[in-house]
Amino acid sequence: MSPIRRLLAPLAALTALTLLPAAPAVADPGPPPNAMASLGDSITRGFNACGWYVDCTSRSFSTGDNSAVNSHYLRIRAVNPAIGGNNHNDARSGAKSADMYGQAGTAVSQGVGYVTMLIGANDACTSSESSMTPVSTFRANIDAALNRLRTGLPDAKVLVLSIPDVHRLWSVGKDSASARTAWSLFGICQSLLANPTSTAQADVDRRNRVRQRVVDYNTQLAQACAAYGPNCDFDDNAVFGYPFTLNQLSGWDYFHPNATGQQVLANVSYAAGFGW
Repeated sequence: MSPIRRLLAPLAALTALTLLPAAPAVADPGPPPNAMASLGDSITRGFNACGWYVDCTSRSFSTGDNSAVNSHYLRIRAVNPAIGGNNHNDARSGAKSADMYGQAGTAVSQGVGYVTMLIGANDACTSSESSMTPVSTFRANIDAALNRLRTGLPDAKVLVLSIPDVHRLWSVGKDSASARTAWSLFGICQSLLANPTSTAQADVDRRNRVRQRVVDYNTQLAQACAAYGPNCDFDDNAVFGYPFTLNQLSGWDYFHPNATGQQVLANVSYAAGFGW
């Protein structure tokens, strides 16, 4: 080989390496956990997924044991049977971010190795726009809960999920008379869903502001999880970005996921997590 070619060969190899896409840094999830807990609200409780206005924890996307939903718990149990029976649903219907500190304390007392948290829909879906939780208050509530988990369960993995896009709820349901009736009759998410057929600018702007509040909450969830450290994983807005449809919602309230919706939520959220 000529001296010039000997000089150019390593340079070419170096150039080729620099053109390769950088692999994203992924924290080692470690072994699958032997126990898990879910924090959140009625979505995590499986509300209206199996009966009229009741919690259906067996169909929870996170800790349920219904085979059709195929929850996080069942997926983990398939690779680690030791988790069997150690699936704690600590969520409560109606919960807001302020309730996460108490739920985190329950998870700590259970000594779990994995925690899911999906919260914020009730902070935005209130009786009126003015009663939504301020963003700074939301962040303080999330920080308090995560700090309690980090202190009490320093080795546990925590998956923080983004809040679903509630504006899409309006978009897919506004043309359904059944959905509009349920929203009005039960006073569901009136900050967003009041006057659902109105095209007045004031109503359009209100809906957009509620959606922006959810976006702001999700930004805070991502930042709080990043501050937590490598044991916390945010779903990178996978749940928020999923284009759910009307037939994935309960036919009783057109707000909560039905069994099919819980299955989809399990698929989307688990794929965005630790990947056991």
